[in-house]
Amino acid sequence: QVQLVESGGGSVQAGGSLRLSCAASGYTYSRHCMAWFRQAPGKEREGVAFIDSYGGANYADSVRGRFTASRDNAKNTLYLQMNSLKPEDTAMYYCAADFAGSWCYATQPNEYDYWGSGTQVAVSS
Repeated sequence: QVQLVESGGGSVQAGGSLRLSCAASGYTYSRHCMAWFRQAPGKEREGVAFIDSYGGANYADSVRGRFTASRDNAKNTLYLQMNSLKPEDTAMYYCAADFAGSWCYATQPNEYDYWGSGTQVAVSS
C-alpha cells in the first residue's frame, strides 16, 4: 500500500536550518506531484511547497527564498531544505501525494490523496 514517511524534524534556533525527507513507497512515485504542507497549533493546514514529477517547484510566499523542495525519483524520496528558519515556521510538517497526475495543479489539502504522519519542527527565538 501507499506509504509516506517523513523524517528530519527537530528543534532549532531562529536563523538555523533543517532538511526534511519523505520516503515514498507502494506506488510509482516518479509520476506524481508531491507537496509539503504544515500545520501549526490552532491553524489550518497550509501548503508550503509543491513539486511536479519533473522537479519544478512552487512555494508559498511565506517561505519563498528560504525553503527549497527537491525530489530524487531514483530513491523515491522528497526533500525540503529549510534555511533562515523563523519562529513562525514552527509546525508539524507533512508530505502528501496527488494521484491526479504529474503536474501540481492542486494546492489545497483536500485535493491530495495520501499523507504521511508528519514530522515536528520547532523554531525558537
